[in-house]
Amino acid sequence: MKKLLLILAAASFGCFMVCCNQQVKTDPNDVETEDSLPDPEPIEISKQQMDSLIADNNAFTLKFLKTVNTEDQSGKSFVYSPLSITYVLSMVNSAAEGTTEQELEQVLGFRQGGIQAANGFCKTLIDSLPKIDTSVQLNIANAIFVNQNHKLKKSFIQNVGYYYDALAESHDFASPKTLQRINGWCNEKTNGMIPSILDNLNPDAVSYLLNAIYFKAGWSEPFEESSTKEQKFATANGPVTIPLMHQTYAYKYMKNNTFAAVDIPYGNEQWSMTVLLPHKGKTPDNVIEFLAKNGMSFAKSLEWNTVDLKLPRFETESTTDNLIATLKQLGINKVFDQTSAEIPNMCNQLVYISNMLQKARIKVDESGSEAAAVTVVEFAVLSAGEEEPEPPIIFHADRPFVYMIREASTGVILFVGKFTGK
Repeated sequence: MKKLLLILAAASFGCFMVCCNQQVKTDPNDVETEDSLPDPEPIEISKQQMDSLIADNNAFTLKFLKTVNTEDQSGKSFVYSPLSITYVLSMVNSAAEGTTEQELEQVLGFRQGGIQAANGFCKTLIDSLPKIDTSVQLNIANAIFVNQNHKLKKSFIQNVGYYYDALAESHDFASPKTLQRINGWCNEKTNGMIPSILDNLNPDAVSYLLNAIYFKAGWSEPFEESSTKEQKFATANGPVTIPLMHQTYAYKYMKNNTFAAVDIPYGNEQWSMTVLLPHKGKTPDNVIEFLAKNGMSFAKSLEWNTVDLKLPRFETESTTDNLIATLKQLGINKVFDQTSAEIPNMCNQLVYISNMLQKARIKVDESGSEAAAVTVVEFAVLSAGEEEPEPPIIFHADRPFVYMIREASTGVILFVGKFTGK
């Protein structure tokens, strides 16, 4: 059985590599194996069905966040795009059967609708999210690079082309030009934020599957650069000095016994960065535990308030070399088994995922955010009439916090991260 390697990056990027124990010679320029097939059928998903799928996929996102947070004891900041993982695994799922398919759908949140639900979910987001706010740059791209010694099944090419808008190309994996092509695709689709995803290619690989998500947006109400000051930020190893942006404005805000949260909008207020700041005596671990248990229920309590906001200007880059152990903890096992993975509908050889990795990067400054997912929302301060204005709520993110970038009308989460000051 051939092995399949998955790589993800953020401006989100994912890649599958399949390796063979035997070589099968085919036409180097042909990635098809079957005669002409009918075009894939459109999948009708109601708003109610889509809302349910997004809620279930967000649950995967937050469980993934808890798992990687537990694994990572470095104390460093990190950022991930679980949605990128969803895209790559959903493409694989479209070629899977049996227990392999069931595990993928159960963990990713598509257990109610199977392959059709996963394909419909991904296509709906690709088609709709970039149109929500034209001031926000959002690109979700997928690609399959197949070894010229192997063929992808035409039905698979048609399905991922239609539902995922995926590019399919055949290349010589022994040629340095192929590595340049793959890294060039990554660089292009992430607008240079992630210039490369691979250091080398396995010449025996069957295929690489990749997903890239790029997002750039400006705050609805940009911060004044003159208000940014070097201030103390509490870390686990003592205070450090970092630039804190500062302004008082109307934001959606809530608090509970574990954390306070503020929703900082981008653009037309559909996209936002939600910052979850643990109360003193609590830690980001407590916040992440709450999210894994209770999901996004806290968001219903967000209400408009005048907030005295301080937020670090920061940049975080994360590289995860192997996500397989993480995903196994969440319940995905069969697709990584070299003897029993059931992915018969992808190519001319049985394959399994031999490795998965992701690169992600986010930049946050006075003008907005850039990453493989960033949001912008705007809101105007409401007049308080003749009444004495209430003092602003203090929200100073001067200690480690959790954040996410999400879209309001769907609720979908593109990125999650933790900022620790290092």
